[in-house]
Amino acid sequence: MDEHEVYYMFSIEKKSLLSRLSVNSIGELQRLTWIESSHIWSKFWYAPKDQCDNYRECGPYGLCDANSSPVCKCVKGFWPKDQQAWNLRDGSDGCVRRTDLECGSDKFLHLENVKLPETSRVFVNRSMGIVECRELCLRNCSCTGYANLEITNGGSGCVIWVGELVDIRQYPEGGQDLYVRLAASDVGMLFLLYLIMCLNECLHSGFDFLIDFGMENRLEN
Repeated sequence: MDEHEVYYMFSIEKKSLLSRLSVNSIGELQRLTWIESSHIWSKFWYAPKDQCDNYRECGPYGLCDANSSPVCKCVKGFWPKDQQAWNLRDGSDGCVRRTDLECGSDKFLHLENVKLPETSRVFVNRSMGIVECRELCLRNCSCTGYANLEITNGGSGCVIWVGELVDIRQYPEGGQDLYVRLAASDVGMLFLLYLIMCLNECLHSGFDFLIDFGMENRLEN
């Protein structure tokens, strides 16, 4: 990693092993290995592996979850830009805000276990902590979200997005934390909806239900 790019490379330690990387006619990237005993090329790895591996599958502010049907849903605080297309399971137009941002009074929605949005328009600071990152994002009215740069050892560094958040993916586990900017009124509405759901569950379970405000994501005030 340097100031211009992030890349990775690898080499095969066993020199007798034959392997090749290719793209087939339908755009699938394949890593093939040669099986000498059967004289065939075996598919060792390939991509995309599912619908959510396709770039912009759910458009701006869309959340792609390969374990759900349909795979696309809007990040809370947003709704489909084209509801008719969305109903037909075409999420490529993505989602739009329910409420316009107000800059200084905005709040953040905490998403967990996600693949971070694409990073063509970001600000990066390696030494800044997550609290400083939040404050910087809040002061910048163009900032739409922030996250840690590194996730090891409790997280470090700061990534700030400017513009639409595109290509977010939900994982059942793993992934990273992402904080998405919302209007304060939308954050308050989400909190109220969670509270109603929790109280309703309590009434049906004899108050044995423990309120969990981290159901799908959490709200960062």
